[in-house]
Amino acid sequence: MRFGTWCKLYLAMDAPKPDEISHPPMDQLQGLEYCIDSNPSWGEAIAMGFQHYILALGTAVMIPSFLVPLMGGTDGDKVRVVQTLLFVGGINTLLQTLFGTRLPTVIGGSWAFMVPIISIIHDPSLERIPDPHMRFLNTMRAIQGALIVASSVQIILGYSQLWAICSRFFSPLGMVPVISLVGFGLLDRGFPVAGRCVEIGIPTFILFVAFSQYMKKFQAKQYPVLERFALLISVTVIWAYAHLLTASGAYKHRPELTQRNCRTDKANLISSSPWIKIPYPLQWGAPTFDAGHSFGMMSAVLVALIESTGAYKAAARLASATPPPAHVLSRGIGWQGIGILFDGLYGTGTGSTVSVENIGLLGSTRVGSRRVIQISAGFMIFFSILGKFGALFASIPFSVFAAIYCVMFGIVASVGLSFLQFTNMNSMRNLFITGVSLFLGLSIPEYFREYTTAALHGPAHTNAGWFNDFLNTIFMSSPTVALIVAVFLDNTLDYKDSAKDRGMPWWVKFRTFKGDSRNEEFYTLPFNLNRFFPPS
Repeated sequence: MRFGTWCKLYLAMDAPKPDEISHPPMDQLQGLEYCIDSNPSWGEAIAMGFQHYILALGTAVMIPSFLVPLMGGTDGDKVRVVQTLLFVGGINTLLQTLFGTRLPTVIGGSWAFMVPIISIIHDPSLERIPDPHMRFLNTMRAIQGALIVASSVQIILGYSQLWAICSRFFSPLGMVPVISLVGFGLLDRGFPVAGRCVEIGIPTFILFVAFSQYMKKFQAKQYPVLERFALLISVTVIWAYAHLLTASGAYKHRPELTQRNCRTDKANLISSSPWIKIPYPLQWGAPTFDAGHSFGMMSAVLVALIESTGAYKAAARLASATPPPAHVLSRGIGWQGIGILFDGLYGTGTGSTVSVENIGLLGSTRVGSRRVIQISAGFMIFFSILGKFGALFASIPFSVFAAIYCVMFGIVASVGLSFLQFTNMNSMRNLFITGVSLFLGLSIPEYFREYTTAALHGPAHTNAGWFNDFLNTIFMSSPTVALIVAVFLDNTLDYKDSAKDRGMPWWVKFRTFKGDSRNEEFYTLPFNLNRFFPPS
């Protein structure tokens, strides 16, 4: 019998019956011990909140360690920026979990702001300042001014509900590449950094996977201690091991990059930290404002908005909540804009976004409780004020964090792929959209990064610096490229006849607050504030 005949016979076969499908789609992720509005005991919640704080330290230390020396700052300046970033991150996390999306998300520093910030650092008017400390202060003030102005983008899009209107063009199919690349797009923060110190990075990865997955059923007094605290245990063991290597002189004659990623004393954080220091607004002086800097920074704010949109949807799934309604998502973006405004007022050195690694930890521990994240915000504020104690924890080598990121970013990416269950992946249309948007979401940013590394400037290189920053920032972000490609294709390619294939019948009921009875349980504002801000 010819192949064509077999093909026709197969196509003529009846579709599988519903009871033959072994894994039916589910609105909420199953298997979590605690969902968004259920809470562990206070002791367990405090311990898990501390674990989220430890994980958030990685980005909070890495970004200032990279930027402050470029700005002309000292180790003391770097410590103050780390403290400020943690302090403001704690405040923003509390605001987001109380009044924003109310999802269990940690708000921290963002790498999306690097292009416009580095552009400000290399501004000729700032580079000409001879005194390094004065150059640091003036550069910080310029960054502050740009963040303050650019924050208006998220504030306006969020509180005007414009982002809610835009989100009506999103479907489960269109969100798959965006959410997936929120995790996969950070691949250069994973093993490439862990590999700078393989004797620390690889054991951290192996220990964490062993404790959290292979030994997760081990219980002490009927409590899954290894599954819940795999991160704390792994980091503590490897941190002590790294300290022994440092004290024994194992890295004494190694290259600078290796020492920075392996040693527990290289960051000079402990010796440079004050015992008590409370960050306050305008601590670096009055911000300065420049139109070019502000327009360039707006591109990073847009990128942070798109990346956070994907992160919020991933957090909702890992907290066993329904997808956030459009107005809740927009409300969260508005509060995130307020957070970036605080970044500018306090001088964190960068803007803020949702911490992807902490979302991954929700899935790893199977605890999606909002209370745990609020407690972690308390730790962020507390240890940012007590400088010496915070600096002690911040001395954990970067390679340890990067090894953990390999797992956390992967979990978030897989959550994005899980949205395919609501779509028809036997449709060539859907296969085309998913494949092209995922590939371009990885390929285009990689081209921009390689070009920048070789030419020391981005592919967009005109006399208008703000225009260069805008394009280079947008197209260096994997989730942003994926959103542009996926949403355009999904809403222009046979969209009228493919609503069911795109997953819209399932998606549409979560667009409005009253579309599903569970939304009230997950997303209602505290203190009966819905009386004054009625949901749409």
